[in-house]
Amino acid sequence: MGNVWDRTMEVLNGRGGMLAGIAVLTLFVPGVISAAYAAYATPGTATAAIGALLALATSVAALWGQLYVIAAASDPGTDRASALRGANGRLLPALLLALALVAIMLVALLPAAVLLAMAGFDFAALSQGATQGTVAPGPALLASLYAIVVLIVMLFAGARLLPLYAVVLHERLGLGAIARSWRLTRRHTWRLVGVVLLFLIVLMIATSAAQSVGGLVFRIILGADARATVTFVAAVIAQAVSTALTLIAIVFSAQLYVALVARERLVRERAALGAVAA
Repeated sequence: MGNVWDRTMEVLNGRGGMLAGIAVLTLFVPGVISAAYAAYATPGTATAAIGALLALATSVAALWGQLYVIAAASDPGTDRASALRGANGRLLPALLLALALVAIMLVALLPAAVLLAMAGFDFAALSQGATQGTVAPGPALLASLYAIVVLIVMLFAGARLLPLYAVVLHERLGLGAIARSWRLTRRHTWRLVGVVLLFLIVLMIATSAAQSVGGLVFRIILGADARATVTFVAAVIAQAVSTALTLIAIVFSAQLYVALVARERLVRERAALGAVAA
């Protein structure tokens, strides 16, 4: 992991300008647009529907940007045009794969939702920001324990699938990229879990701190009456921090894929030499 991190820093130092431009276009700007709509739009059913569409568009742009960054970060000989062609060509398979993974996660969390419904949890009230009524403690506790187990499993699975979209891009696989990524990351599970967990902790702390401090500063500057503007500006600051950290994570995943493939090739060559020697 140390070598992968060193290569990640080398890529960011050498191609930082190009990669930052891609990240701003595909991660930062869509996030800012969504934040502006959330801050200034009038609450209502139509607003919620448009907000959902914006969230979907933001997710698609982020996935496209991830492919774009991976293509540019995997090989120093790849220029912007080649990286763009690669991202465009593999966007649809990546989208289908992402939808499949989301479906799997929703199915995995469905028992927790059923238990919460049995406990009397009001999902409609939650969506409207209303106060919850009385919830039965037994099913609610079971739902919480089940959700914790599922989240732990997702953490381990996410670690094993860290080079997933690099596989989609470079090896032109669809659903088969899941098995391929799983094979590549075997014997590296705990180290990858540590990397993913550390990144999530840093991301949550950094974005929350940036949003809280930014909101406090601009509330003092603009006044309490400019609540929507303060909320928007704080969200933009948090989005900037999130974009920078996400860019680092994507470049790391690209370099992880390169390192794992090189190691796999070396193991095969050594095995072939051993067979010849025998």
